[in-house]
Amino acid sequence: MKMMLTTYSADAPTRAAIDHVAGPALIEFGTNWCGYCRAAQAPLAEAYASHPKVRHFKIEDGPGRRLGRSFGVKLWPTLIFMRDGQELARLVRPSDAAEIAAAFAQIDPQP
Repeated sequence: MKMMLTTYSADAPTRAAIDHVAGPALIEFGTNWCGYCRAAQAPLAEAYASHPKVRHFKIEDGPGRRLGRSFGVKLWPTLIFMRDGQELARLVRPSDAAEIAAAFAQIDPQP
């Protein structure tokens, strides 16, 4: 079982590495000091609890950060839901667990 990450990491994988992740993955862009990012954590945790197989990348974003630019990230947090390297859903500044759960369902359908 995978765990939801709680801290944005300054060490970002390459875009090629993200594009080759097998199975469902969530790429979350933001910063540890961002108020919108902090506000999104409770609904994200609620939705993530039903999807323990989803790999979570929590990436610190900002000027000059290549991975965020490659995804066209403009506002934080931006959640990108991928399966086998393909983006299937994207949420920007989500505040509701239901909308996050709906995006999770696109990459990790429950039986």
